[in-house]
Amino acid sequence: MSWREQVAREKRAAYADQTYWGRPVPGFGPADAALLIVGLAPAAHGANRTGRMFTGDRSGDVLYAALHAEGLASQPTATHAGDGLTLYGTRITAPVHCAPPANKPEPAERDACRPWLLRELALLTPTLRAVVVLGGFGWQALLPVLADSGWIIPRPRPVFGHGAHIELEPAGPGGRGLHLLGSYHVSQQNTFTGRLTPAMLRAVLGRAADLAGLRAERRAEK
Repeated sequence: MSWREQVAREKRAAYADQTYWGRPVPGFGPADAALLIVGLAPAAHGANRTGRMFTGDRSGDVLYAALHAEGLASQPTATHAGDGLTLYGTRITAPVHCAPPANKPEPAERDACRPWLLRELALLTPTLRAVVVLGGFGWQALLPVLADSGWIIPRPRPVFGHGAHIELEPAGPGGRGLHLLGSYHVSQQNTFTGRLTPAMLRAVLGRAADLAGLRAERRAEK
């Protein structure tokens, strides 16, 4: 908390004339989303500055371009909270809502934010059909939360990997199954080295959109 606020006070030189958000960053997207994207944590000079998930940094440039290409976002760029960007049937959140030093959240930060992730999943449960997790940290943080939210996690636990896909069964009668998919994180380390390409990301997002029924709904609207 103190570090995120320090960053907001000191700022990066390129953003010296801007007022940083400097607070926990809420989820972004409709509350009745069918698809949830789970990241890592706000970037110090990205979401911690703009107040919106994956907005104002290189990771967001890659993610929102892919979402737009797959028909899940109204535009391919995300520069600030008032830029007009809308997500279609898709919500973005993270297991940690405050920017951590070196973009590496500690387990204590994950645990402190866990109640918020639980609450967000509870609100989404009636409409949620698929989840894309960006990176191993988010995968490990999300699995126990999904178990507490009404889905059965297989044993042994599903292993994270790019393109991983597991269909989770509901824990009780009347529940709905959930598609869980994995993708490498859209970090600069992954995108600059080619470990994650735009085509790889689009393939996962496109599959998730189909599993969530979003593209069928968009076609029906047209």
